Amino acid sequence: MKREIKITNDGSKTLFINDLNESYHSHHGALQEALHVFIDNGLILIKNCEINILELGFGTGLNVLVTINEFLKTDKYHKINYFSLEKYPINDYEISELGYERLFGSTQTVDIYRHIHAAEWEVPVEIISGFNLTKIKCDFFELENLQLPPIDLVYFDCFGARVQPDLWEKPLFEMVSEKMKKHGLLTTYSSKGSVRRILEALDFDVQKKPGPPGKREMINAVKK
Repeated sequence: MKREIKITNDGSKTLFINDLNESYHSHHGALQEALHVFIDNGLILIKNCEINILELGFGTGLNVLVTINEFLKTDKYHKINYFSLEKYPINDYEISELGYERLFGSTQTVDIYRHIHAAEWEVPVEIISGFNLTKIKCDFFELENLQLPPIDLVYFDCFGARVQPDLWEKPLFEMVSEKMKKHGLLTTYSSKGSVRRILEALDFDVQKKPGPPGKREMINAVKK
């Protein structure tokens, strides 16, 4: 499906799929959405020194980049193992045009952004010291067949239920839950009532949080 690049309200860019009328990120701000949902309401809430993160899906690589940026800002985390699933990787032109490396004002980020996208698929790659990225090219429903360490934190960043409703139903959430540690955290931009009920049925403690710009609420869910 054809994708085009659009500028969001905070100046960062996103990809837009015309056939689906769907963006990879919020048009209110790609960067501020990633920071709010996955860093402020995700990573910084995890107390472990070593963290295993599972992301659905890799997309533009922005969530990886903001996670590494937070990792570099603090000595709180000694090691992060980041596992990211993606069925349809973006191309080199899109990577260059998105220009996420320019959002952080650091020459180090330029090298990191290139390394993230150049990293070989299916194998762990040390992007910087202490941060290992494993990109896995697969359908999300192949998750149950993957050998992963117990996951501390899930970035549930699938396309919206309007265009991919099956990704927001019980079977996928069950697979995700199976991969998570007790007290592991799932964070997502969604606040759908059906998603809350599914997670509660799977024995998660579900909390509604203030959403990023343009969304009133989002979900945090802790596995009991």
